Amino acid sequence: MATPADQRLLELLDKWLKSLELHAKYSSLDDESYWKIQPWVEHQRPSRWIIDLATQKTLALRAHVQERVQMADAQYSDSLELMIFLANLVGSEHIERFIPVAEADNERSLVPPPATDATTTNVAVTATREMPKFVAAKRAPPATGTAQVARTERRAAVQPKPAAKPAPKPPAKTPAKPAAKPGKNPAGVPADNGPSDDARAQVVGDAARLMQWGRKWYELPELIARMAGRPSLPEVRRILKENKGVIDAKVGGA
Repeated sequence: MATPADQRLLELLDKWLKSLELHAKYSSLDDESYWKIQPWVEHQRPSRWIIDLATQKTLALRAHVQERVQMADAQYSDSLELMIFLANLVGSEHIERFIPVAEADNERSLVPPPATDATTTNVAVTATREMPKFVAAKRAPPATGTAQVARTERRAAVQPKPAAKPAPKPPAKTPAKPAAKPGKNPAGVPADNGPSDDARAQVVGDAARLMQWGRKWYELPELIARMAGRPSLPEVRRILKENKGVIDAKVGGA
């Protein structure tokens, strides 16, 4: 039966194989199309033979893992995860020559949208539209200046002003409710979809080992986030902050 480490490793290898399939498809693109097809991180574009070699090695490693799972070897995948951890921690350097992960969901279309002739149509309609003609309104003849008309106009001009309405009272202010604190809701369920329990346990275990090896607390987030299969840097920092007491207890009890 596959252990959690076996399942994590097989999922990672499947993800790499899907990415390498996309890279093989992208190898026929020109440079301008290649850099537009995915939201790449900074790297050197891999050549086709590098992609083919990486695919062969990934398939071979997946076959080894599956054989060890059938043999009920529970230590093989754990050893590979430790090797990945040490390679990122000790042996890796800042280089740009790697094959970045490509995902089908992030693929962008290289075909430009078809041009519409809406602008040409609007110009043609505007050019042929006839401006409306304005007709001057006829004025009524002035009223005959009789004494009766003058008295009527004076009465209409002098009218009592309406009483001013009292200004409405402003509504009573209701006390503002305190903002809900971030984190867990009253039922104890996390407010957002954070990392899984396995990912949290991995980060806590990595932090304890690094502290035992002499690493400082402020170095832990970037070192752990660079490891394969770990959460993003902000999530790692949050997990470390929430579990500092647990990590210190593991380091002190070691």
